[in-house]
Amino acid sequence: MLGFHGCDQVVCETLLNNPNRIRISRESFDWLGHGMYFWENNYARAWDWARYKYERGEINSPAVIGAVLDLGYCCDFLSTEHIEMFKDSYKKLFDLYKASNKVLPKNKNLREDKHKDKLLREMDCVVIEHMCEDIIEQMENDLTVHGFTKHKLPDSVRGAFLEDSPAFEGSGIYEKTHIQIAIRNPNCIKGFFLPRRERISLNSDRDIGDISDNGFFVSEPRIPYNA
Repeated sequence: MLGFHGCDQVVCETLLNNPNRIRISRESFDWLGHGMYFWENNYARAWDWARYKYERGEINSPAVIGAVLDLGYCCDFLSTEHIEMFKDSYKKLFDLYKASNKVLPKNKNLREDKHKDKLLREMDCVVIEHMCEDIIEQMENDLTVHGFTKHKLPDSVRGAFLEDSPAFEGSGIYEKTHIQIAIRNPNCIKGFFLPRRERISLNSDRDIGDISDNGFFVSEPRIPYNA
């Protein structure tokens, strides 16, 4: 599977030259819990995210790095089984907070988000982290008592999200619909690569001017294939 990560140019170059310098996000509002985040098969959304960070002054030069991913044991929220696990974890955590006279964090809107997509996913994040902690506790208990365990700690977490506005009035397709992946186990990242820029055309036929002297299609007009 291919994933794309929007970041600063310095981060992109660092990962290309030293792929073990992986940074795990540990923000309280991480949508899928802590991990290194990728947009699944979606270079454009990764670029949009990098541009957004740049416009907010959080990075100096927007860039996108690609990665070859093996999700391993994935907590996939496109799966009913894992959604049920998520719901059970919420119930357990809710009871723990209630017994301690605490209130669970809530997912919140950004003030500037006119679509009210609750982009700060603090509740989801704390539930996912609790779910993983609970799995670790069950694994340790099983190993102590039985010497083996059937429980698995997720290597990655995957989810699909509707975001922004409908593609057109009345549509059920949203402009920023996407699939995100949070990699928790760095071994799931098999390598990084620099994505090539593809030329996107509305026409089904290639223009003869898009072919170089040696017969290759070129990504950009008037630029040699081996430039």
